[in-house]
Amino acid sequence: MIGDIEKKISYKFKDKNLLSTALTHSSYAGQFNKKSNERLEFIGDGFLDAVIGFDLFMRLTDNSEGTLSKRRAQIVCSESLAEIGLKLGIDKEILLGNGEELNRGRCNKHIIADAVEAIIGAVYIDGGYEEAKGLILELFEDTIDRAVSGQLNFDYKSRLQELVQKKYGSTAIRYTVVSESGPEHCKSFSVQVEINDKIFGTGTGNTKKEAEKAAAKYALQKGEI
Repeated sequence: MIGDIEKKISYKFKDKNLLSTALTHSSYAGQFNKKSNERLEFIGDGFLDAVIGFDLFMRLTDNSEGTLSKRRAQIVCSESLAEIGLKLGIDKEILLGNGEELNRGRCNKHIIADAVEAIIGAVYIDGGYEEAKGLILELFEDTIDRAVSGQLNFDYKSRLQELVQKKYGSTAIRYTVVSESGPEHCKSFSVQVEINDKIFGTGTGNTKKEAEKAAAKYALQKGEI
């Protein structure tokens, strides 16, 4: 568990207990009398805001404080953090109490997002400012780029509908669930999007809505509409 996360974040902890704590949800901590990741999350959250804020300040030199705040909020929101957490495999490694396991805790974006912030906090405590800053800029590189270009939190389904309306004069778009897998508490859906009965893309997600969004994104990026 520890080694897999260390490889993915390219950082080797001197104090392995810090990483273990970062992956310990309060439900597990309460059940087994362990330290939770909440204090590390507090440190990581504050440091993340500062690093992202400064990076945006240096990149977007002509933007107002309001625009910078909006972009930062997009980057550090639960959705963006959870997306990064899933890439790191945090949903598989986080320690949850029995009740949270039954309550789909491994699919809970807020739990995953909090763990990402806790890991950042753990790296800050273990390795210092530069190590934690480097980790943030590496993990969030793509997210920052998308936010700066205005592509983060883009409404792919609405954009696809607009393009189809312009090209075909109608919105003949159909989303179909083609497969469903995983246990009841943590399902994965695969959805394909059809335009005038032609398949343009397939996407996956923990909900049908997420899968539809992923399918629309794929169809747009494919560039055949």
